[in-house]
Amino acid sequence: MAHKPFSQACENNKAPIFQVLQNVFTEAVTVWEIGSGTGQHACHFAGQLPHLAWQPTDLAENIAGMQMWLDEAALANINPPLILNVTEPVWLLGDFAIDALFTANTLHIMAWHSVQLFFSGLAKHLNAGAKVCIYGPFNYQQCYTSESNAQFDQWLKSRDPLSGIRDFEAVAALARQAGLVLQDDVAMPANNRLLVFVKHIEREAA
Repeated sequence: MAHKPFSQACENNKAPIFQVLQNVFTEAVTVWEIGSGTGQHACHFAGQLPHLAWQPTDLAENIAGMQMWLDEAALANINPPLILNVTEPVWLLGDFAIDALFTANTLHIMAWHSVQLFFSGLAKHLNAGAKVCIYGPFNYQQCYTSESNAQFDQWLKSRDPLSGIRDFEAVAALARQAGLVLQDDVAMPANNRLLVFVKHIEREAA
């Protein structure tokens, strides 16, 4: 029998992330989670924020393990998980609209080209006024914020040379190109950050 997957990082960071999300996702919308992993975040946040519908997504190989968490939680406001790879055409060409999006610890796992495709997808799929929350470690002005982040970056690149902690300025530039405006950059435990963006609302000319 397969064992339910477990992420200690999710357990460690779910409470501080929730403290931010509860003040960002205040409207009754569907939150798309990119890279839901084990599903621990989906279960915690959906359980704490019943006014939201939560849409977990991940690569095909992670869905079965995630489903164990979702089945155990049995929350009516979690939608069935979707297979989604931000590098595949369904992300860039799919016909769906997003009012809110959350992702945690994904940008440093993806190759930079995949990060670019992620933001290209946001440009296409986000409705005006959509809120986007991105959690994880970031460098600032191409410098590590801690020795532990420097060591973590070395470990990431030893596993996959295309991965690594991203520069905040480069990520913010992609966000601007996607029509996103930075609302907040929140310091989090363990030298992580939570970036809060909103999709720009076009103003009609008078």
